Amino acid sequence: MIRYALTCGHKHEFEAWFSSSDDFKTQQQDQLIQCPYCHSTDITKQIMAPAVQGAKKSNPSPEQAFAEFASKVRNKIRETHDYVGDKFADQARAMHDGETQQKPIYGEVSPEQAKDLKDDGIPARPLPEPFSPGKPKKLN
Repeated sequence: MIRYALTCGHKHEFEAWFSSSDDFKTQQQDQLIQCPYCHSTDITKQIMAPAVQGAKKSNPSPEQAFAEFASKVRNKIRETHDYVGDKFADQARAMHDGETQQKPIYGEVSPEQAKDLKDDGIPARPLPEPFSPGKPKKLN
């Protein structure tokens, strides 16, 4: 099958599939191809570049794919969340209680603080190590 980019005499652009180049020519001469917009049979092919496939890349190993995914998650958290360090529990509680504006944050808590947040129904969970962005690096 061959896909052609086509245009009608009214400059409407569309695509159509043909079994061969000769099939297109025959249908064009017999005026069997119609513009889907205006139903004109004055149809011509547009200039097209051939669809050339490059060398196929090998699939990454599951370990490589996971490492790339974890890196994307870490970067996304760094881009979209504010790092609040050891103030995480206080900030999460203040947002939950409506004392401060809600915003995405990340930081550190002690095991006791994590338990208190959970017991109080405050939606905060630890990030598994591969996804944790860690502390931001300070710039000089």
